[in-house]
Amino acid sequence: MQELYLIRHGQAGLRSDYDRLSDLGHQQASRLSEWFREQGIQFDLVLSGGLRRQRETAAALSSNATAAPEWNEFDLDAVYASIAPQLAAVDDAFRQEFESMSAAAADPAHPVHRAWRPSDLQVVKAWIEGRFPVDCETWPAFHERILNAFSSLDAKSEVQRIALVSSATPIGISTAKIFDAPVRQIFELAGSLHNASFTIFKKRPTGWSLSGFNHTPHLGEEKLRTFR
Repeated sequence: MQELYLIRHGQAGLRSDYDRLSDLGHQQASRLSEWFREQGIQFDLVLSGGLRRQRETAAALSSNATAAPEWNEFDLDAVYASIAPQLAAVDDAFRQEFESMSAAAADPAHPVHRAWRPSDLQVVKAWIEGRFPVDCETWPAFHERILNAFSSLDAKSEVQRIALVSSATPIGISTAKIFDAPVRQIFELAGSLHNASFTIFKKRPTGWSLSGFNHTPHLGEEKLRTFR
């Protein structure tokens, strides 16, 4: 039976330099690779999105991971750049929260780097709802890109076990597709994913089914289990 391991990248950098693994993120990726080896789990194909944090995670699993940029996460910085000024112009409470968050982010030790803030949620919600014009990928385009990427895996039916390193939202979209879940549940699924966790799908005659979600057996210590 064909198996797909969807792996979320390890912990990323600070808000000002997010697209790379932190020191902890490298440790998480290394722990994941070691655990797979200890369990005798070998992959016939390792795929990775094109973002640096995804590629660095995949490098812990294989020295020759195949590029799959269609599995990139949406660009939150670009979404912010398009929507935040427009939202701030019509919502004073958002403007104040955004300014507070931006000031806090100047401190690399501030917890704002490791948590979603109200301004993050408001910007993403406005993006999903299409409230403002954007100079970046739209939510419908992103959502369709991931669904198409997931569907394209059917062409790799001869590969028995695939590891695919991506990010929280693409994994959330893929999991939600299995259950025909609404957008709200996509982000509930994405928000529950630990860094360097793996989710397992199995291919049955009726299509892909979920076998396991958000596994972290390699991250035994609490300090190793992070969400951002």
